[in-house]
Amino acid sequence: PAFRRFQRRYYGVYLPALAADWLQGPFLYKLYQHYRFLEGQIAILYVCGFASSVLFGLVSSSLVDVLGRKKSCVLFSLTYSICCLLKLSRDYLVLAAGRVLGGLSTALLFSAFEAWYVHEHLERFDFPAEWISVTFSRVAFWNNVIAVGAGGVAEFFAEGLGLGPVAPFMVSIPLLVLSGVLAVKNWDENYGQQRAFSKSCADGLRCLLSDRRVLLLGTVQAFFESIIYIFIFLWTPVLDPHGAPLGIVFSSLMAASALGSSLYRLALSKRYHLQPV
Repeated sequence: PAFRRFQRRYYGVYLPALAADWLQGPFLYKLYQHYRFLEGQIAILYVCGFASSVLFGLVSSSLVDVLGRKKSCVLFSLTYSICCLLKLSRDYLVLAAGRVLGGLSTALLFSAFEAWYVHEHLERFDFPAEWISVTFSRVAFWNNVIAVGAGGVAEFFAEGLGLGPVAPFMVSIPLLVLSGVLAVKNWDENYGQQRAFSKSCADGLRCLLSDRRVLLLGTVQAFFESIIYIFIFLWTPVLDPHGAPLGIVFSSLMAASALGSSLYRLALSKRYHLQPV
């Protein structure tokens, strides 16, 4: 029972944050198109977001450890809310600043929340380490459900109610506020070990270059992510001229992703013995 209560405290903060993130997926390109920007200008905005995520990703772990995991989650809610509000502007530089803030928020989303949970799970409550996978597998399941639902919700507000492509970004803000408020109210603060940033980078680079498997894995992952980012940029301008409902298409893509994850788990099960060597 204590573990379940602890899980609910974590889900209450993390799942609204994920929902807010997914809501912004279907109509981002459409919003910039609605503001009359050219494809090249939109591409630069996307690159600003991706580059910001890369740069902040390098320092996010150190930042989270020093600032505190709970404070970092609250900071995420604040920066991502500002990022959404900046979508109301038609000024190109303001939108670029919003993309930079979005990159920072993404880096925090995928570092601070899990770091907080693992520390609390092991250090404060002393639950068995193998129970961590139980929580994260449930988060993965609900993440897929939320992603599929987010497309339908975004479609409803943008097209169904006729509020336009900026509407899903405004709907994200209450979810972000909820996440931040619940973190302040229900979470305790924890910190990580403070390590020199240069030492962390040096250790990572040494590991990358000394182990051929790590280098190959990183290379394969980099190629795969490149394909995904190209796809993320192109799917809207390819389908939108044909009148495709972008939110429903997004939900379909997320459902296919969830199906792929399920098939992977099935392939690795004892029944089919397709474990990688």
